[in-house]
Amino acid sequence: MGRALQFSDVHFGREHRHACAAALDFAHRTPCDLVLITGDVTQRGLPDEFAAAGDWIRRMPEPTFVIVGNHDVPYWSLAARLFHPWRAFERAIGHPAHDHQFLSGAVMVRGVATARGWQARLNWSKGVIDLGQTRRAAAALRQAPPGALRILACHHPLVEMIGAPMTGEVKRGEAAALIFAEAGVDLIVTGHVHVPFALPIQLGDHGSYAVGCGTLSHRERGAPPSFNQIDWDADEIVVTAMAWTGDRFEPGQKWRLPRRQDTRRRSTAPDPDVAGEREQAAS
Repeated sequence: MGRALQFSDVHFGREHRHACAAALDFAHRTPCDLVLITGDVTQRGLPDEFAAAGDWIRRMPEPTFVIVGNHDVPYWSLAARLFHPWRAFERAIGHPAHDHQFLSGAVMVRGVATARGWQARLNWSKGVIDLGQTRRAAAALRQAPPGALRILACHHPLVEMIGAPMTGEVKRGEAAALIFAEAGVDLIVTGHVHVPFALPIQLGDHGSYAVGCGTLSHRERGAPPSFNQIDWDADEIVVTAMAWTGDRFEPGQKWRLPRRQDTRRRSTAPDPDVAGEREQAAS
């Protein structure tokens, strides 16, 4: 059994203060293996927004895992966007923007940045994923302990949800999703669209799922503020969207996802070839 809480798109500067406070209280009342925050912790990447976001995240129960979103670039400085887009995020939040990883006996998470300070198209809010970083993340997740839930965390959905209020339009997103599916990743968890969803990824063995999270900001897109509670056992993953009622969070939509069976044994995970390469590198 395991549990993670996923928050996303808090957008400090436009945050829903009552919902943020209630979410923090919920996290402290609800034992879990990990608090996962999938980007857009600020609205415009301003120093006071990062300070507020950092304070809120530090008040969360440990362990936490935070990745960057497209709103976490410094909108106020073109030079910063071009040359060091994630410096302010890393300093204020205390989590790396690239190749971020968390590992326990119950769950392994790897983060991949899909946001960019700038890119060669007019809408810089859309997503881009690097396939080299994708392959590194997939290789790492493939070596998770047997039985551990394997999660890839990024801000933009790699596969689009039909009927969502906006798109991620991630360059190379489908190719990356296939790499993760073939590596046996259980969940690709994202934010960006501000509505919760859970759906099978129709790639590989169809055993991987895309899970999207709502917002804790006033930037609602047809759904109230929400976050995800993700519970799992050996056979099933249950995603529950905890929806804001006006004064508290209550269970809303729920998805029951059959879990891919991990047929590896401890004697073969990590893979013998990979373990051998590590031993050679260390000698």
